[in-house]
Amino acid sequence: MTKNNKNFEIKPFLINGESRVGKETFTVKSPFTQKTIAEVSRANCDEMEEAIATAENAAKEMRKLARFQIADGLRNIADGIEKRKKEFAETIAEEAAKPIIYARSEVERGISTFAWAVGEAERFAGKIVPVDTQAGGKGKTAWTLRVPRGVIYGITPFNFPLNLVAHKVAPALASGNAIIIKPSEKTPLSALLLGEVFQKSGLPNSALQVVPMNVENMDLVLRDERIQMISFTGSAEIGWRLKNLAQRKQIALELGGNAPVIVDDSADLEKSLDRCVVGAFAYSGQVCISVQRIYVHEKIFDEWTENFVEKAQKLKKGNPLDESTQLSVMIEENAAKKAQNWIDEAVKADAELLCGGKRDGAMLDATVLTKTNSEMRVVSEEIFAPVAVVEKFSDFAEAVDMSNHTKYGLQAGVFTQNLSNANYASENLEYGGVMINDVPTFRVDNMPYGGVKQSGFGREGVCYAMEEMSEIRLIVIN
Repeated sequence: MTKNNKNFEIKPFLINGESRVGKETFTVKSPFTQKTIAEVSRANCDEMEEAIATAENAAKEMRKLARFQIADGLRNIADGIEKRKKEFAETIAEEAAKPIIYARSEVERGISTFAWAVGEAERFAGKIVPVDTQAGGKGKTAWTLRVPRGVIYGITPFNFPLNLVAHKVAPALASGNAIIIKPSEKTPLSALLLGEVFQKSGLPNSALQVVPMNVENMDLVLRDERIQMISFTGSAEIGWRLKNLAQRKQIALELGGNAPVIVDDSADLEKSLDRCVVGAFAYSGQVCISVQRIYVHEKIFDEWTENFVEKAQKLKKGNPLDESTQLSVMIEENAAKKAQNWIDEAVKADAELLCGGKRDGAMLDATVLTKTNSEMRVVSEEIFAPVAVVEKFSDFAEAVDMSNHTKYGLQAGVFTQNLSNANYASENLEYGGVMINDVPTFRVDNMPYGGVKQSGFGREGVCYAMEEMSEIRLIVIN
């Protein structure tokens, strides 16, 4: 690894099976200390052209591999992360300012994502098609194959710098594709560390390339017909713009959210409180399924809200590497400023601030608001910060209607012991996922995950993403 003239390590990107230092670099800083962690290589147009060309060749190699060979490679990746999980967790905590307790959880989830992909690679197949249900099909046998698309281009955000990369890499490899990852320039180090693990997997050396790239060169990716699919996780604004520009390419979008929770008068209060505190404030709310709006039945509203505020105020703030830290800085000061502006705007419009609302640089206190309305941005937009709105309702159907009053539709949560209410929520909440007696922040990595409306389309979760990353080919034999 080389050093620049400021004596910082220059992290190479992974291209064509090599860890290579390019001509361009960018700086990665700790959001907590603001100290430089590393200088990282950024690919120019020529290097991106090389990455695409070698990915095309790797995709051809991947198609020739037997299922057991792909499964063995994925198993080696899971084992490689396991062996270096302390390093992964500390890297996540440092580059993303994610409290170490949550960083460790992300690493375990990353291991699980690749471990699950092992089994999916072994059993991923088409199915028999009974064409003799019509007279013309008599004497014919038909089945489908799942054919890899070829080269996948994955774009990942800052907030889960390992596991959201894994959710693109694992299914792409498991379904026989090659993939190029463009990690967030705020948090590229975890993805580059994964690239180091991949190099010992035994899979074709260009089947995974981790290549930070200037967004100004994105047209190169969008125009290149060798890239068959783009898998994007990030903001709705950028995601929908990519869809418009991607033309004939397959595209999967996992975008923003504005996640609601309904707590009815039959709910387990302690469980709903504990889960909502974690759901709203874990990783400073920088999760697309973070709890943002909470609708509580009027019978329990005062008691529930008082306890929720008390628990929010007790969250331990500090260094993400400190074992006791529950709430640390946001990814950058501008993100905290934006959230504070929305809070101040709501209070000026007569919302009541129950706690928080204070900012020190990128550190924003856990904030709870009430007496809001649907025109306020803390209610209508995705705040992506440690901010929750709590409002009361009297009729369960009314709470469902309020929950649906948004342009987003990723996941929703409902706390109830009333089976009728649970069924009503399941049938009427306009979301990609409805969590009964849990927060919308719940995610297990093999479940189908994705949204409706402006939250995107397509599904992640290993086998569901594999379906997105492959095509159906019908075979009929007479």
